Amino acid sequence: MTAKLDPDGGTTPRTGPRRIPLLAGVVALLLAAVTACGDGGPAKAQNEFKPVEQTGGTLTVWVDSTRLAAAQLYQKQNPSVPMNIVTYDGDANGSNYLQTKVSLFNRTGNGWPDVVFSSQNNETTWAVPAKFTAPLNKGLIPKDLLDGWAPGANDPCLVDGTLYCLRNDLSQTVLWYDATLMKEWGYQVPATWEQYEALAKRVAAEHPGYLAGSVGDAFAPEIYLWAGKCGANQITGPKAVTVNTTSPECTRMASLLDGLIKNGTLTTSGVFSSDFGKNHAGKILMMPGPAWFGGSVFRETLKVPAGRIGVAPMPQWSGDTSPSVGNVGGGTWLLSAHSANLKAAGDFLTWVTTSDDYQGKLSPGYPAYGPAAKTWLANQATSGYYANDIAAPLQAAAGQVWPGWGYGQFSQEAIWAATVTPGLNEGKTIVSMLPEWQTAIANHARSDGYQVGP
Repeated sequence: MTAKLDPDGGTTPRTGPRRIPLLAGVVALLLAAVTACGDGGPAKAQNEFKPVEQTGGTLTVWVDSTRLAAAQLYQKQNPSVPMNIVTYDGDANGSNYLQTKVSLFNRTGNGWPDVVFSSQNNETTWAVPAKFTAPLNKGLIPKDLLDGWAPGANDPCLVDGTLYCLRNDLSQTVLWYDATLMKEWGYQVPATWEQYEALAKRVAAEHPGYLAGSVGDAFAPEIYLWAGKCGANQITGPKAVTVNTTSPECTRMASLLDGLIKNGTLTTSGVFSSDFGKNHAGKILMMPGPAWFGGSVFRETLKVPAGRIGVAPMPQWSGDTSPSVGNVGGGTWLLSAHSANLKAAGDFLTWVTTSDDYQGKLSPGYPAYGPAAKTWLANQATSGYYANDIAAPLQAAAGQVWPGWGYGQFSQEAIWAATVTPGLNEGKTIVSMLPEWQTAIANHARSDGYQVGP
């Protein structure tokens, strides 16, 4: 069955149908190597993990509405597996719903899902100390399979060398552009930030009203400042972070953005705001953004016709020999340390993160698992929507996400939305707000128990 979690934590029946026998040998070896007991040992170390008694039964999977199709496809392909598919908000916008429910389950001693999807990449910051998520890389998931993920993709899931989740998709940033306008106006797609800035200035003078990007969303710093190697939150330990938003890397990018906001080529309207499509459809020459912008923003929101939108590598600063991009989203799958059905849970977890049937053919985002990403890119090519081959820039960017921007327990998007966005709406510059942004990050980090360094 499929159920939906109500705000009070109850379930409302919906529709449902799916599974696959994959990890029997691996799970059997793990279970033989450990002693079954109540609720697992300290999550900080894999060799302390002790599965509960394996009684089997119904596999409970929590997903958001977007991943519901994945769970239903698995049920359809594996009808012999009894499943309870539950939809919830996926911790969207850092709702902390999953953490709140797990805290309740930990107190009552029951209720944990076997496998859960989260739209957040920082769940291990609480899920490991709470002993909720099972370690994966020392028995549950084979190493040769784990080696298939894009470089660095699973970094948010690593705690002291142990892997506690699997990345679902990547949201690496690239430069989206209107190939038709570029050709019509005789412009070259910029390869550097200096060229990007110069072209935006030409657009302001020659084609006022057209855009070079947007900084109106809470994830704007993840597009621009992350790609520019701004050290806003470099996680240096389980509860340690370095925050320096006034570094040359931060001020250089912020200054560029301020100039383009001033000349009107960067909008402070968010791409999902109610008026964005109405005001800017057909008016975007180029826009830095994540892999999912192609379908979600250009095809769905802006209704850009097929054959116009192209993809280029994210601009880099001249002279920088280490390309870097940002990341906006993606999601993770966690396997419960309390699962009494590790065999079925491991099979589902493996399928949902690696299967071509879902990740390669149906996933809306760029798969974190490399082989599935190739299938996904091939399907994008056959759609005929894009003006060029998008595979090369997206594949390159998948391995260029700058590692200096970490995944702390605090939400950078929420901090930016509360600190910088109001100032932008009041006409303040980003450069002038960088110290305030730093203070806000440090305060939020400390409230979550982080030691904050300069």
